[in-house]
Amino acid sequence: MFMTTLQQRVARPFAIAALVVAPMVFLAGCANKSASGNVYTYGQAQREQIVRMGSVVSTRPIVIQNDQQTGLGTVAGGALGGVAASSIGGGRGKALATIGGALLGGLAGNAVEKEVGKSKGLEVTVQLDNGETRVIAQEADIDLRPGQRVRVISGGGPTRVVPAY
Repeated sequence: MFMTTLQQRVARPFAIAALVVAPMVFLAGCANKSASGNVYTYGQAQREQIVRMGSVVSTRPIVIQNDQQTGLGTVAGGALGGVAASSIGGGRGKALATIGGALLGGLAGNAVEKEVGKSKGLEVTVQLDNGETRVIAQEADIDLRPGQRVRVISGGGPTRVVPAY
């Protein structure tokens, strides 16, 4: 029923790391950005926007990268790597393992955060009815095809391309 001293030594750092990392993960989830043609922020709702009609000339798959990293991946990875490595060795070896684990964990966490900040996008070239051509990049969550009639919605926020229906 009771944990051995070794189990306690190993479990305690993981519990502490979980208590540190959990609030960071929660806060990072709250900072979710969207480049979707279907998502409006609260501040964009109920605002008049300009609608121009046109036709899709072409589409091209792109990657949309979040340009503002929180650093959460580096901090969380470093904390978890340091905690995991702290159970290795003893004395100076333990200290070196902890530092090495924190460094490697931080690098891995940073790489994970960069990957999580990517989403599939679509670069849409639209020929407007007035003859102008526009290119808009947005998340690839709306099926748009060359020749399709679309509405280009702009003003008071991002420009969106949506089907004309």
